[in-house]
This record gives sequence, structure tokens and C-alpha cells, in this order.
Amino acid sequence: MLWQILLMMRFRLIRKQLDMSRKWLLAFALLFLLSACAGQIDAGVSSAAEAPGFWWGLWHGFVFPFAFVGSLFDSGIAVYAVPNSGGWYDFGFFLGVTVLGGGSVFGSKKRR
Repeated sequence: MLWQILLMMRFRLIRKQLDMSRKWLLAFALLFLLSACAGQIDAGVSSAAEAPGFWWGLWHGFVFPFAFVGSLFDSGIAVYAVPNSGGWYDFGFFLGVTVLGGGSVFGSKKRR
């Protein structure tokens, strides 16, 4: 009798976990489909040697918080260089914002 109750509780737990897994999978699939619609216009990417690349993207990502505040008051300040070299600039910008900009520092602090 007790083992039947435990078995039924186990099955309910597994069913609940599967329902959560399905929800996460559905959310991820919808996010993936939505991101497939994103694109970059060709005018935003340049193959010229002087176009900002990875290192400029890293720098622009690092100074993003300051550039954003400045852009609120001065229309001549931009937070993102256009045109740029494309994917490498984007990768550098992402690293600059998340790693150098403090994104990983604040997330790693222990709460007391």
C-alpha cells in the first residue's frame, strides 16, 4: 500500500517535470523563431579597413553606460558604431557590455 502511494507521487513529480520541460522548450523554440526574423541591413556592415572591428566593439561595449547617458543629452554621441565590420564588432561589443561593463561582476557577488 505504501509503495503504491510512493509510486503515484513519483509519477506525479515526473509528469510535473515533463510539463515544465515542455514549457521551457516551447519558450526556447519561440525565442529562436523570433530571432530568425532579425537581420542587419547591408549599409550597416562595411568591409573597409577603417571600419570598426572587434577591438573598437570591445571598447564601445565597455564605455556603453557612459555613452548612453551622454546620448540622452547630446545627439552627436552614439552608443554603437555604424557602419562596422559586422559580427566581430558585435561580438566585441557584447563582451565589452557583459564582461568589462560589470555584467558578470555584479552577478557573481554573494548575497549576505
